[in-house]
Amino acid sequence: QLQLVESGGGVVQTGGSLKLSCAASGFTLENYSIGWFRQTPGKEREGVSCISKRGEDTHYLDSVKSRFTVSRDNAKNTVYLQMSSLKPEDTAVYYCAASNAWGVPLSSMCSRDFQYDYAGQGTQVTVSA
Repeated sequence: QLQLVESGGGVVQTGGSLKLSCAASGFTLENYSIGWFRQTPGKEREGVSCISKRGEDTHYLDSVKSRFTVSRDNAKNTVYLQMSSLKPEDTAVYYCAASNAWGVPLSSMCSRDFQYDYAGQGTQVTVSA
């Protein structure tokens, strides 16, 4: 079964940190660029960060730059999103998505309309004031 599974979400106070994981099963993640997205009820999904297949290139939403760090460990078939200095406006369901497209700028992959090959179910992140 081909799937992505996110973990690491939870409830944290403003200023706290969380590290999300996106683990793949049934396929080799190193062949895929990964996007982290978030969504809250009534809003469109928002691209938070994207990372290239081998991790040499990354892209971030302006509002999370210097606070979030995306990384990957292809040997573990896992991608991570380290989130620090969290704010209440970061509260959302976070999910990861995988694309094996070539030649597409990460900025495009992080757009809300980009079509991915696989996506996980998401993990809830709640930041209390």
